[in-house]
Amino acid sequence: MKITDIKTYPIWVGSRNQFIVKVETDEGLYGLGEAGVSGRELAVQGAVQHYRAFLIGRDPLQIGALWQEMYRSAYFEGGRVLTGAIAAIDIALYDIAGKALKVPVYQLLGGRQRDAVPCFATTGARSGPRLVEDIKLLRQKGWNVIRTVPDQPDSANPGLFEPRESIPLTAQWLVKVREEAGSDFVLGIDYHHRLSVAEAASFCQRMPAGTLDFLEEPIRDETPEAYEALRKMTGVPFAIGEEFSSKWAFLPYIERGITNFARLDVCNVGGLTEAMKVAGWAEAHYIDLMPHNPLGPVCTAATVHLAAAVANFAWLEVRVSPTERLGFDDSDMFPAQLKLEGNHFPVPTAPGLGVELNEELARTQTLKLWEAPHLHRRDGSYTNW
Repeated sequence: MKITDIKTYPIWVGSRNQFIVKVETDEGLYGLGEAGVSGRELAVQGAVQHYRAFLIGRDPLQIGALWQEMYRSAYFEGGRVLTGAIAAIDIALYDIAGKALKVPVYQLLGGRQRDAVPCFATTGARSGPRLVEDIKLLRQKGWNVIRTVPDQPDSANPGLFEPRESIPLTAQWLVKVREEAGSDFVLGIDYHHRLSVAEAASFCQRMPAGTLDFLEEPIRDETPEAYEALRKMTGVPFAIGEEFSSKWAFLPYIERGITNFARLDVCNVGGLTEAMKVAGWAEAHYIDLMPHNPLGPVCTAATVHLAAAVANFAWLEVRVSPTERLGFDDSDMFPAQLKLEGNHFPVPTAPGLGVELNEELARTQTLKLWEAPHLHRRDGSYTNW
């Protein structure tokens, strides 16, 4: 079997861009993959075209060797754009291999270790009574792991984020959530790397011990020593890693015990090949995976297969719940996809990933240039989104 073509579909689906890759073979089998690096899809498309030039005619079942060749094929290796492109191709190759062998992808990763993949929900409310109501609704619907998002009091200025205004209001309402919704569920917050070390410490110190079960990405990740400083100031578990583009990026966070949950993104880190290496490394340090999953059905399926095959797994992010619908009806674009049942995905049984793309429809769609919010503070300086 040989690769005959690699097609790219950077397309707007519902409410966001998705970057879908289709790898075709001379035996009629094909695989689907997806890349992360949201907002920079055209850069990823260019990288895929570079890889396509030497992958045509190659054996798609040599997944590990092709990963190494893609990663090592240029002097300037690595980085999120390149590993996002590698991830999309790698996931598609696993899809082909599963179909060729007539087994689900997780069988290629060591076999199924669980029957269902538990997920966590995110609240749409930022603070106030609606936040408490949302969490109570999720609890009633069976969700026992719930993530919140930080508030920004000035709703009249959506491009503004002032950390010292967000911190007291957000902490206040998280305490109220615990008081009114109870202590028998997992509660976390994603600060989306918008804080400094001092600000993150101040935020944690404003809440009684036991309020939060995890704090996700409070600061940027480029400097592990900054997280180590924060670690000394709070006992709240950290969930870090959605931006990491390789096992090497995870290295200090795992080896030095900085993170407690690995927020691995299979579409950023380099696909299933690299994700399995990170998973094994994390397992050796008693760290569970808590995968980042904000994209589409291909990313979700790849992550579900990963979750099915590893021992150290906590919860999978989903963005469709009774309190949040970043998702949309994408059944026309993906007529076959994995379906959420309550708060979990049943482990699939179909060969490959279990996802199909309506390629005719995809050809009619285009990419919309989209920028993440360019947040600023009151003094006019820019800050992280």
